[in-house]
Amino acid sequence: MKDIRLDVFLSMNEPGLSRSRIQSLIKEGNVKVNENLSKPSQRLKCGDRVDISVPPPSAVNLVPQDVNFSVIYEDRSLIVVSKPAGVVVHPAPGHSEGTLVHGLLKHCKDLSGIGGELRPGIVHRLDKDTSGLLVAAKNDRAHLSLARQFKSGEVKKEYAAIVHGRMKTNAGEVNLPIGRHPVNRKKMTVVSKGGRQSITRWQKVEEFEAGFSFLSILLKTGRTHQIRVHLSHIGYPLAGDSVYGQGLSWWKRNCPAGKLLSCQAQRQMLHSFHLGFTHPENNTFMEFESPLPQDMVELLEALRMGGLENLPDLKLQGS
Repeated sequence: MKDIRLDVFLSMNEPGLSRSRIQSLIKEGNVKVNENLSKPSQRLKCGDRVDISVPPPSAVNLVPQDVNFSVIYEDRSLIVVSKPAGVVVHPAPGHSEGTLVHGLLKHCKDLSGIGGELRPGIVHRLDKDTSGLLVAAKNDRAHLSLARQFKSGEVKKEYAAIVHGRMKTNAGEVNLPIGRHPVNRKKMTVVSKGGRQSITRWQKVEEFEAGFSFLSILLKTGRTHQIRVHLSHIGYPLAGDSVYGQGLSWWKRNCPAGKLLSCQAQRQMLHSFHLGFTHPENNTFMEFESPLPQDMVELLEALRMGGLENLPDLKLQGS
């Protein structure tokens, strides 16, 4: 060891702690070098003794609540759930209660702390009105591993979507950068400069005479609103997406009377049905599936206008 920063040394030797967490522990006086308090940038010399004390996680200022979600898998390191449409993942302005985090705090009895707080580790999110699979970590080690996998594109994320328009080809890819909309800062958009690389692969599963397509979508990146933005940009917005496409008012104006009218899309027709990642503890690649929610099943049935037959296999070939 030669001339290495204290925080770098600890991040190499304490794999369950992030570098930012280690820096906080040093600043809070929980790390000593040769029995003396130090700072993250201190350079270590051969023979230095480093002692670290990790205090128990503190309680978060959130009240655990009963929230509607289904548990698909759970162990001491992580939990995989299927989130229904209408549930916000993380507390934010305007959504201070009833989020998935509130529900996980109520459900999980074995949280060991994320970044010094007794809370679940959210490593990815689904929009409020997007349903389907989501994984959360129960400890720092799992949180770091899952976050790294998402960042590096190792996680397999597949979605089912119903879109306006009949796709002209059977499969395709949208590789366009996404950034904040220049006027409406709550929206994202495809940008010519300053955006982040975003790749969405799609495959047509079924198309309908009424002017819709049923798609399987594989995300290679995970930007905010990525699927919604990309599909809208190429002219096939998600059914029911009032932000990037045609919302409920469109259905009321354009749908024929009868069965299809009774199955109007009340939210964007997007469901995360397949999720795969490497388990942080045993390095086993695990895959999970969540069936289509009832509102998407009913809309597909109405579009077929002949009753619901067996749904086709949504798996992307070669993914």
